[in-house]
Amino acid sequence: RWIEVDGLHARYLEAGAGDPLVLFHAFGESASDWRWVIPALARTRRVCAPDLPGFGLGAKPAADYSPAFFERFAARFLDALGLRRAVVAGNSLGGLVALRLTLSEPSRVGTLILVDSAGLGRSAALALRSLTAPGYGELAVAWAKIAPGAAWRAFSKAQLLFARPHLAPAAWTQEQYRLARLPGFLEAALSALRAQLDPGGQREVLLDRLAHLEMPPLVVWGARDRVFPPSQAREASARLPEGSLVLVPDCGHMPQVERPN
Repeated sequence: RWIEVDGLHARYLEAGAGDPLVLFHAFGESASDWRWVIPALARTRRVCAPDLPGFGLGAKPAADYSPAFFERFAARFLDALGLRRAVVAGNSLGGLVALRLTLSEPSRVGTLILVDSAGLGRSAALALRSLTAPGYGELAVAWAKIAPGAAWRAFSKAQLLFARPHLAPAAWTQEQYRLARLPGFLEAALSALRAQLDPGGQREVLLDRLAHLEMPPLVVWGARDRVFPPSQAREASARLPEGSLVLVPDCGHMPQVERPN
């Protein structure tokens, strides 16, 4: 489906009926990452998964692509769908977006689910931090725009994101190739990366604010995440007055793709 969100043309996936569940995807990805779990989740809920601005098939505006920008989009997306309150889940960057939304507008979030979320520790993979270096990120974008570079990007992302890269779904790999060839996608991804990371790691760490959450969140983490270490999940869980931690064995950064069951 397509919808106008704060003046931006946005694509989102929708399935099911019942209480709403909104899913926010990771950096450099799209709503299609949730396709492996949406059918099961939609048996009991209305599931809505948007492409964040700059990613997927939606608008790629001239913006700073900061966490605050994505948080505003998330709130306006709920408004556009007429959702006063929803369960909100996010993976990686999407987790930081969901967490910021919950902290700023707690009445709108019934339950918060953080899946290998950004914002819970300074550490981040060197492969991502290196792209923040002046010039290097631009070279990576130029290379990934051509067919061999797009194929290499898909391959190297699988090595980083999955515990078992050779078992990455073919549909996911094909989507990565297609995304890299979309006009403006890689430029937006680089802007978002640099807004979220610097050479030392994650810019925004919200561990100290977890105690202010008004509901017990669920933290889900791949036990072999190479992007954000599982120690960040344990530290976050220890800061929560209430909540649950699930470490998914033999799984990397995107459990909803690698271990959807």
